[in-house]
Parts: sequence; structure tokens; C-alpha cells
Amino acid sequence: MMAETKIALLELLRNAGIDQPEFMRMGPQEFLQELIEAEVAAQIGAARHERTGGRTTYRNGRRARDWNTRLGTVRLRIPKLRKGTYFPGFLEPRRRSEQALASVIQEAYVLGVSTRKVDELVQSMGMTGISKSEVSRIAQKLDERAQAFRERQLEASTRTSGSMPSTSRCVKVTVS
Repeated sequence: MMAETKIALLELLRNAGIDQPEFMRMGPQEFLQELIEAEVAAQIGAARHERTGGRTTYRNGRRARDWNTRLGTVRLRIPKLRKGTYFPGFLEPRRRSEQALASVIQEAYVLGVSTRKVDELVQSMGMTGISKSEVSRIAQKLDERAQAFRERQLEASTRTSGSMPSTSRCVKVTVS
């Protein structure tokens, strides 16, 4: 029954001329954009173009933000505020996925994978791709960490090579 429903839905989408991956991206995009609008309205005390006495600030344009998901890249419009800031709460976990992506790119850099191949790898993960300059920027962070590791201060040891500390003892344990 479930398989028949899936097939019927796919046929309906094809007959309507709807591109399935684009349709799957548009649903979350519209929902998340409405969620953003509701959060901003609650934060400033008024909906868009609404005049109220409880308004704390005004909107001041929007900035585009791409959000990479398993369905592909979703383009969101984040409102800017005249006083204060707004950042959607649901985008916070994205930082972990960005760090994971950066780790993959850094590992590819260490292994000597070309930037073109890294771009293909990112696209195979369902994202729009990555520029050579972005790969270089991420690799530069890795170089900075490696440089800091190489130049770290090492603690001097008081023992000489081959000597045993005086607190060590050999203990024979008998198990019965």
C-alpha cells in the first residue's frame, strides 16, 4: 500500500511538471522562512510593515544565507535589524556540520587531493560545491594549527633516559 502511494505521488509530481528535488527543497525553504519571520516579529514586537507601540526596533534589509541540507542547498533570507541582531535558532547546529565538512576538506588537503576533486566531493555530499579559495582558506586554518603545534613549548623532563623513578616498584601478584 505504501509503495503504491509513493508511486502515485511521484507520478502526480511528474505529470504536474514539478522537478522532484526542487520540490523537496522548496517545502522546507518556505517553512523555515515563515519560522524566521515569526521569530523576528516576536523579537521586535511587530510583524513586517506593522505599526505598534510595543515595537523595539525596525528591520533593515536582509542577508542571504545558504543552508546545506541532505536535500540540497536551501537559500534563506535572514532579516537585519537596525538595533540589535537576529540569528535563527535552528541554524546553530549547522556549525557542527560545517566543522565536519571542514574536517573532510582538511583531510583531503593533507592527503594531497586537488581542489577540483574536493569540489566534486562536496557536490557528491549534496551541496552546491566549494570554491578553490574556500578550500585554501580552510587548509590555511589547518596550516596555522600545525604551525602552533610545532612551535609549542615542551616541558623539560628531570629524568634522564633509561632511569626509573624512585616511586616505581615491581610487585608480584599471585591469583588463587
